[in-house]
Amino acid sequence: MNVSAEDQLKELKRGTDEILNEKDLLEKLKKAVAKGQPLTIKAGFDPTAPDLHLGHTVVLQKMAKFQEFGHRCIFLIGDFTGMVGDPSGKSKTRPQLTKDDVARNAETYKKQVFKVLDPQKTVVQFNSEWLEPLNSYEFVRLAAKSNVARMLERDDFKKRYHDQQPISIHEFLYPLLQAYDSVAMKADVEMGGRDQKFNLLLGRELMRDYGLEAQVCMTMPLLEGLDGVQKMSKSLGNYVGVDDAPQDMYGKMMSLPDNMMRKYFDLLSSKSIAEIDQLFETLKGGANPKTVKSALAMEIVERYHSKSASEGALDHFERVISRKELPTDIPEQTFSGKDLANAAKPAAGKAIWLPALLKKLDFCASTSEAKRMIGQGAVKVNEKVVTAEDLADEGTAFVIQCGKRKYAKITLTW
Repeated sequence: MNVSAEDQLKELKRGTDEILNEKDLLEKLKKAVAKGQPLTIKAGFDPTAPDLHLGHTVVLQKMAKFQEFGHRCIFLIGDFTGMVGDPSGKSKTRPQLTKDDVARNAETYKKQVFKVLDPQKTVVQFNSEWLEPLNSYEFVRLAAKSNVARMLERDDFKKRYHDQQPISIHEFLYPLLQAYDSVAMKADVEMGGRDQKFNLLLGRELMRDYGLEAQVCMTMPLLEGLDGVQKMSKSLGNYVGVDDAPQDMYGKMMSLPDNMMRKYFDLLSSKSIAEIDQLFETLKGGANPKTVKSALAMEIVERYHSKSASEGALDHFERVISRKELPTDIPEQTFSGKDLANAAKPAAGKAIWLPALLKKLDFCASTSEAKRMIGQGAVKVNEKVVTAEDLADEGTAFVIQCGKRKYAKITLTW
């Protein structure tokens, strides 16, 4: 550890929401430097969905900064707590996942996390390791460490109780189980989003109850999605996934509202604050916001793919999105026209039902979604917007486009 505790703290504070408390963190860092012993940094993720998105990486990037300073980072997969379901920020009880659901999602997490963290410096653990062996007596003892009044201090529980929305008993257990993770791991620092503050502080209290030095809680701001309003979420469709294809990743980043650019730079960019300030100074001088946004989009694509991929994504965006040219690498697929016929119109002849084609191409999750896309003017055939669901006059070969980034060359056989 060649960096002083003070300099580490200065860099680690960047972009954080709260550090509870900062004095304790500085003392821990000073001891680590003096003794040459790394701190144990913990961040837990429940594998409730198969993909990580940029909202998750806000915490991961701060962990990566701890790794740069030589600290021991543990990526904790909440395979046990994932089956309970984190109630944080929820207005109703979350559906519980099965062991198989959690196991599948956990495997994808393990692959994706190393796009941000150094695999040589990261420990991956599962909290079922210490939570599954707890017997009934130990669960009761753990439950006795808190009370209902304390749990109802949480904003989400308080609101649901006030609105007479049900709160299941197992949801009260969730914060205690997360807190016990910190006890089992003897964490020095636990990280999480702003909405995790209650859970993190409970871990700090529980560690004292078990005679351990209390962890420092570090919360990070929640990253709004591409709509600039709601928290980034796959279910809301406002996300950028770390596994998104380069062109999709770049295109999504370019759709970001201008008023969200600074926050995205502060939370996601690896550029220095001085470099970011300089970029935003160019806007005051009349620079096009698109140029600044592109700088971040390129950086994100390069981080999760490669420099050449980011350059290719930029070229594709300029040609296809900005200049409305057709892509040069449109995938080709062949379908039987009879398989795509409209069942409601058996006498339609050589006509295909576009919703069925869009679903087969995986451009839409369902024919209902496909109908909506057609109704919104988001579907083109041979560069012309189509408004009818039945397609009969394009012959046996055509190019179909859905939205801004989905294309296919279609050949029909009859």
